Amino acid sequence: MAIRLGLSLPQMRQYDIGRDVPDVARAAEETGYESLWVFERILFPEPATQGLYNIPGLPWPEQYRSVADPLVTLALAAGATRRARLGTSVLVAPLHVPFQLARGLASLDAASGGRVVAGLGTGWSLDEYAAAAVAPFEKRGKVLDELIDVCRAVWGPDPVAYDGELTTIAPSEVGPKPKGPLPILLPANSPRALRRLVDRADGWMPVGMGAEQLAKQWKRLQEVAAERGRKEPVQSVLRVNTTHTGAPYEGPDRKPFQGSVAQIVEDLAAHAAVGVEEILIDLQGHARDAEELKDLAAEVHTAARAAGV
Repeated sequence: MAIRLGLSLPQMRQYDIGRDVPDVARAAEETGYESLWVFERILFPEPATQGLYNIPGLPWPEQYRSVADPLVTLALAAGATRRARLGTSVLVAPLHVPFQLARGLASLDAASGGRVVAGLGTGWSLDEYAAAAVAPFEKRGKVLDELIDVCRAVWGPDPVAYDGELTTIAPSEVGPKPKGPLPILLPANSPRALRRLVDRADGWMPVGMGAEQLAKQWKRLQEVAAERGRKEPVQSVLRVNTTHTGAPYEGPDRKPFQGSVAQIVEDLAAHAAVGVEEILIDLQGHARDAEELKDLAAEVHTAARAAGV
């Protein structure tokens, strides 16, 4: 069975969000993409307090200067499609009030007929935390744990009740409910995060940084799952951030998913061989507009399927 392929929706400043999101979503579903995805960036600090991903000196991409709200973007895509799953890769948990986010995801799932996948993470930007976080950066893991708890409670049967550090829910009816079980996916970038994923989440959401590295991470995840007695299989969605250059990239320093469509597809095949179930492909950053994005997405999809991905 072929691996599932997903596409990131256009959220950046070169796009007209109200027009281009539904347009790209419809085109992607017609092309054969089985899922549509959003990410979260809430501001672009000038100057940045820290480098990208908290790496000193690494500049933030210019495309991050304006990124549309992820749930608004998914709502636009939900209304324009019928089959594709609608995923977040990822929502930065501490930037959201847990109860409100749980309700928003449930409403979106109910409205879309049960298509939402909740990818959650803790983020890294101190500037974003200063602007919007519900707790200090040092408590980010605890906030993610509470958000997962609140989501499970809100999405479960009434009466809903919860008593936590950030959230207190008196026994209440809370609706609408999700159409069905709403999967939670997490990255796993530390031993603690790996244990949280195995114990509390439905699946894994790594970033493609090389097939060999992915294989090592996947093996370690399976080892931890066995050690901790997990019985349920771990779902997996690999995120790949592409740098499409048109012509082949010939330099010795080529990074994964950098270069021509053929080079991107070659990397997709190598990563797919590790055994993940789904790959979401982000092509939006280097496309000039929605028309170019749709054409590139169709070309990548056709080439990937022709290559056996």
